[in-house]
Amino acid sequence: MGKILEMTDKDKTLNLFTTRVRQLILQYEEIKKENEELYAMVDERDNEVKRLKASLEQANRDIESLKMAKMMEISDGDIEAAKHRLAILIREVNKCITLLSEK
Repeated sequence: MGKILEMTDKDKTLNLFTTRVRQLILQYEEIKKENEELYAMVDERDNEVKRLKASLEQANRDIESLKMAKMMEISDGDIEAAKHRLAILIREVNKCITLLSEK
């Protein structure tokens, strides 16, 4: 009778061990799946970060282009204003020369 109890205890221990190993395998598979999902999320975030960085760089280039265009516009306006002032000064000098010539 003692041998039968020993076999039963050994069987119970073996069954318990087998059950625990199966549980560990299931946990491992679940964690592995979760890990793959997390890696996929990280990859997605990395791609989004790259896209946003590229968008930011393009926006910065656009801003610089707009600044340059604005500077050119201001420069063109300044040139026109300077030409206008110079034309007025030339007319004034011509009036002075005419007045001096008459005397």
